[in-house]
Order: sequence, then structure tokens, then C-alpha cells
Amino acid sequence: MEKGDYVSLLVERIAFGGAGIARHQGMTVFIDFTVPGDLAGVKIGEVHKNWARGDLVKIEAPSPRRTDPVCPYYGRCGGCSLQHLAYETQVTEKKAMLADALTRIGGFSSLPAPGVFPSPPLEYRNRVRFHLAKSPKARAKPAFMGRRSGETVPIRECPVADPGIQAFLREGLLPEAFRSGGKKGAPRFPGSFTVYSRGDLLLCEGEKLSRGKIRILEQELTIDAGVFFQSNAQMLEVLIVELLKAADLADRDLPAADIYCGVGTFAAFLRDHFKIIDLIEENKTALALARENVTGASHRFFALKDDEWIKTLGKTEGAYGFAVADPPRQGLSAAMGQWLAGNGPGVLAYVSCDPPTLARDAAVLGKGGYELRSLDFFDFYPQTGHIESLAVFIRQEHA
Repeated sequence: MEKGDYVSLLVERIAFGGAGIARHQGMTVFIDFTVPGDLAGVKIGEVHKNWARGDLVKIEAPSPRRTDPVCPYYGRCGGCSLQHLAYETQVTEKKAMLADALTRIGGFSSLPAPGVFPSPPLEYRNRVRFHLAKSPKARAKPAFMGRRSGETVPIRECPVADPGIQAFLREGLLPEAFRSGGKKGAPRFPGSFTVYSRGDLLLCEGEKLSRGKIRILEQELTIDAGVFFQSNAQMLEVLIVELLKAADLADRDLPAADIYCGVGTFAAFLRDHFKIIDLIEENKTALALARENVTGASHRFFALKDDEWIKTLGKTEGAYGFAVADPPRQGLSAAMGQWLAGNGPGVLAYVSCDPPTLARDAAVLGKGGYELRSLDFFDFYPQTGHIESLAVFIRQEHA
């Protein structure tokens, strides 16, 4: 197989990230915008030792699991990668990707039967980050980053966005710093801004109304459009219900920890279960919001990186009955992984947005005496290749 060859390939499954996988002459070929069951006409692009990447030329015979994308920008915009798959197929393939990562990378020979929690496939996204694009007349417009490096795609609609954000786009609104056109005395803006919408609430970074209160289940939380918050509020509520089930397995007489706590979302619910909660978050702005959302004199707040926090533990009460860790895509730091493996609580809930790093960290936790008790997939991001999951680990002596 050589670069430039045209071949007809049967797509077998979907790879992490969204490309279809086919086999040819003993090599794995990755093909964007294909579906399991497609017979795809492909022009070979990159060729490596054991794999290649092909460019889709045409669908010679479509799979019954293929569907028509609903977005006019699909294929140019870098946001969605799975709109050509029927939603049921998206869920099935993502579930398989999660299990494959734990088996192949984590080394698990068997896994608990995963729970699967689908989302409405459209109009689900409450938080969206826009970039700045300029028209030929230099008028600023909201845009998404394109599939090509450095490209921006100006948009007027986004079918996965909350209706409030779609109305924001139709009205062509922009934060004041963009509307100013760079006039003297106007505030500098970094070239992107975030909007959050749910119900009647619309928050926009760069505007006076950037901060507000939202209701998640029975809790009212203060958030800021410029500070990270989960983008699918409906699925967040489902995840919290499952997280609290895990907390019920823990020793409530011991403190709990919310590691990488953000604005304190999980701790706001755990405070009814544990008298003391330690909240750890290196982003000081997020932790300031957490102080508003998690009140009570017995809770402790640490504006520290995870490895810095570990060094302070000799000055605190130490042992925890329960911890929830919601790390960034990079997963746990090496120091945090090793500390949890050796000194972590009886019950650990790991919220992951990246199956490969979850699998890596799960292997470390397993060597430290943890058992993977449950693994659930929550489809926070339909139409994309992103996979959110909740893994619950129990120390063997706690079981």
C-alpha cells in the first residue's frame, strides 16, 4: 500500500476520536466521516509502519447506520465528528471505545458491565466557546475553530447548542470588546469568549452579565461564563445521582475530598453526606466560586496544584472516607496517582473525560489495592468523539 492508492475498504468500527477503522494488507486504515458497515472508496494519504490514514473519496455502499448530518457546517467546523452516525450507533461505539481503553491500556482482563446514560442528541450544550473571525470587511463574527489547523468557521447556527445560545447566534451578538472594533480605550479581548445558557439564563464572558446562578437538581450554584463548568447540565444531573450512590458506600464519619473541584459542584451535593469536605483546585477564581457554593465552617479550601496539596497533608487530619477526582484531560498527575494508590480513601469516584488517561490511572490504582467496582458512560457530548465516564474504585480491605 502506497500513498495515493485508491482502494475500496469495509469499515469495521470507530476509533477513539471518531475516524472509521478498516483493514487493508494487514494494516489499520483510519478514515474520517465513515460508519461501521460502509464500503468506502479511499485515497491513501499518510502511510506508516502499521497504519495508514485514508481520505474519503466516496461512499460506494452506505451502512444502514449512516445518517445525514443536521448541521450545514459539518465537515468544516472542528466541533462535531460523528453527525454522520445514527445516534444509537454513536452510543454503542463510544461504549466500546471506553471498554477497549480499560482493557488495552489499563490491562483489565474483565470489566464490570458498564451503565450507559444517553443524552438528547441535539440542543444539549449549555456552554460554548466561540472564537473571533473577521469577514472581508473586517467585521467580527462568532466562529468555531475549523478542522484545518488555524482555520476559523463563522457560524449563524449550531444544532447541538442550547436554544438560548442559538438565539444568541441568530441575533449576531458579540461581547462589548468585540463590538468596539478595537477602538482606543476599549478593553483587550483574548480572541475568544464563552457563553452559558440554560432556561432564562444567558451568561457571556466579556459582558457585565458574566456571572449568575443556575439550579442543578435541588442545589443553586453560582457560575461564571469565563470559568469551566460542565457543558451538558442535564447529563451533569444524571452523573451526580450516580456519584451520590458511590458516596453511600463510604465511611461518613471520615472527611471527604473533592479533588480538582472547580466551582465546587460535587462538594455542594456531598456536604449533606460528610461533615468535613476538603476542596482542592489550583484555579483561584474557580475556588472563590466554590467558597460561595459550599458553605460551612468545617469545609476546607486549598488553592493548590494537586502535587502541592499532597505536601500539605501532614498538616491536616489526613485520612478520607471518600474522594471524587475530576481531573483535566491529562488525567491524574503522577504524584496524585501514586498518593491515591497508597493513601487514598476507601471509596474513590473518578470522573474522566478521556478513556486513555483513565485507563492509565486505573492501572496505577489497581496496583495500590483498588478494585474497579463500577464503570458508567455518560454521553455528555453527542455528535462528538468525547467520552465522559464515572469509575468507582473500592479498596479491597474496605469491600
